[in-house]
Amino acid sequence: MDTGHSSRMAIPEGHKIALQSIPRDQPIIKFGHPIGVAANPIAPGEHVHTHNVALHDVDNDYQFATDISRTQMVPPGERAMFNGFIRSNGRVGTRNYIGILAIVNCSAGVGRFIAERASQDLLPEFSGVDGIVALGHGAGCCMNPEDDGFSILQRTLAGYAHHPNFCGILLVGLGCEVNHLDCLMENMQLFAGPTLQVIDIQKSGGTRKSIDAGVEAVGEMLAEAVRTRREPVSASHLIVGLECGGSDAYSGISANPALGEAVDLLIRHGGTAILSETPEIYGAEHLLTRRAGSTEVGESLVKRIRWWQDYTVRLGAVINNNPTPGNKAVASRPSWKNPSGLWQRQVAPI
Repeated sequence: MDTGHSSRMAIPEGHKIALQSIPRDQPIIKFGHPIGVAANPIAPGEHVHTHNVALHDVDNDYQFATDISRTQMVPPGERAMFNGFIRSNGRVGTRNYIGILAIVNCSAGVGRFIAERASQDLLPEFSGVDGIVALGHGAGCCMNPEDDGFSILQRTLAGYAHHPNFCGILLVGLGCEVNHLDCLMENMQLFAGPTLQVIDIQKSGGTRKSIDAGVEAVGEMLAEAVRTRREPVSASHLIVGLECGGSDAYSGISANPALGEAVDLLIRHGGTAILSETPEIYGAEHLLTRRAGSTEVGESLVKRIRWWQDYTVRLGAVINNNPTPGNKAVASRPSWKNPSGLWQRQVAPI
């Protein structure tokens, strides 16, 4: 675009350049919407980036359900189909896995050993099962049961336990952790059975015996999983989550619109899309509240934003829209240097 102005400095590929004067504290407009305010006066042709862009906390003019675009739904009898796994609770999976879920960091190793041995010794005998997956994490012990982190951990583990891509789940605990098996299962209303089994390492007699017992439990769940067959089901059962990657300046004109078109198509067929990473919409949530399907939906989003504001204040942090180095240019990015000296310090704009 010929703006009549030339750049005043070298502008890295994909970065922003001011097309007109922007006074201090005035909004910076990109793609028709504000992305921040000028931290100091910006002249035409200047590089617009983190050094001169600020994100101020403002009381947005929230309006609810004022800009609704009603979806033209595909009639139920004409909607797309796919072959999925129908679970006993009516949910539908696109995969057929057995999950080994560590409930504490101390049991992650045993969970991994169970998955590795079962994958090698048992899985080849069961066609139609996509794999045995070990899921570990770094929490579960030395936690305050009243804190948000403990609640989030339990809800996340329960989410995996209920996930329709798993035909069976083996919960592996150590036995002395804060997030112990009884506590998790009671709080999250999980019930042991043929496709949800548990291993307590201390009660089982240690690592080796726990691995043996775990492999045996996985074998029982594999026998159940192999009986589950794909069946034609409506695309309305699909739930797709959109996750931000290391976005760059071109995401807004390439990947994001393409994904938007894809999920619009999915929704027309009755499916569901999830916009994840709530903090990354901070400062633009008022645009979404206008498109909310109802006032209640819009108010729920604002409530979540307020929670994030409170959460960051309690942690002494800030919501600055792009907290990861991969989304920001830096003067220099040091990398770890291995003993052989093969990794060198990187000095380049991103």
